[in-house]
Amino acid sequence: MTYSNTDFNNKTILITGGAGFIGSNLAFYFQDNYPDSRVVVFDCFRSEVTFANGNLQSFGHYKNLIDFTGDVVCGNINSKPDLALLDDYKFDYMFHQAAISDTRVYDQEIVMQTNVNSFYDLLNKAKNDDAVMVYASSAATYGSLPSPQTVGIENPENPYGFSKYMMDQIAYRYSRENPDMTIVGLKFFNVYGPREYYKAKTSSMVIQLGHQILDGKAPKLFEGSDQILRDFINIEDVIQANIKACNPKQNGTYNVGTSNPRSFQDIADILQHELGTDLGTDYIPNPYDGYQMHTQADISTTQTNLGFEPVVSLEVGIKAYIPDIKRLHGTDIS
Repeated sequence: MTYSNTDFNNKTILITGGAGFIGSNLAFYFQDNYPDSRVVVFDCFRSEVTFANGNLQSFGHYKNLIDFTGDVVCGNINSKPDLALLDDYKFDYMFHQAAISDTRVYDQEIVMQTNVNSFYDLLNKAKNDDAVMVYASSAATYGSLPSPQTVGIENPENPYGFSKYMMDQIAYRYSRENPDMTIVGLKFFNVYGPREYYKAKTSSMVIQLGHQILDGKAPKLFEGSDQILRDFINIEDVIQANIKACNPKQNGTYNVGTSNPRSFQDIADILQHELGTDLGTDYIPNPYDGYQMHTQADISTTQTNLGFEPVVSLEVGIKAYIPDIKRLHGTDIS
């Protein structure tokens, strides 16, 4: 399925973080729909290095790229010598997905170096190549602000959210200084779908609960989960947003969600329906003070300026995801 009238054939496309969840889905979108495009994946790939919280520093995984036929460049966006490897290419489109995306990493130095410093380098590359820049911002810029979350009203509450907020400010300034450039940031809400498995503990509750159920266990949820709502968006709609961001009516940052929040209980119930189980629910106390109870993306400007319309409901998205959830159940995550 193609999402715009743009012909990416005979174009050179960079995807940073291309071995990760969203990046690898983008890589296969171009490969499947524009076979004459040249797709370059830039990723540092997974190592065993972890943060203080025990989570991996990089989630890029070679298994996300099995059957990919484009170019793969292994490199770290923190390294100028690694980034210099991209000078062998002149890009038409740049999709910047690489980042430290773990909201529970509080090492401010490494988060800011990785997410902010590298953005300057990639914007300069986009300017020199006359390339379109579409980058991953985040709904984490909103912190715990009440719904609906609206672009321009933001209050980041962790280093990751602040780093994405700073990227947005850099993009705004760069757009003003370079009015001929196309620069669009996308604030993803709760994304789920194939190729997220190797995010391990930071993968969506859809696959985590699915695997709990396949283990024969009742899905584990916080008490009151029927009242805890999130704006869950399927990877297919996220790809749609990225593609439509290549031809915006105007530069800016845009929310990418459904604007139709659903509960964690809904996810568990849909999974049990699709998996043919009736295990009930294991409710546990919520240990977090100030836990966010509701997110809802205001997508009005995304609809107006990008022509974005989410089409995959939670029921349809989970049903389509079930074969992959089953396939990966019990497989080695390393």
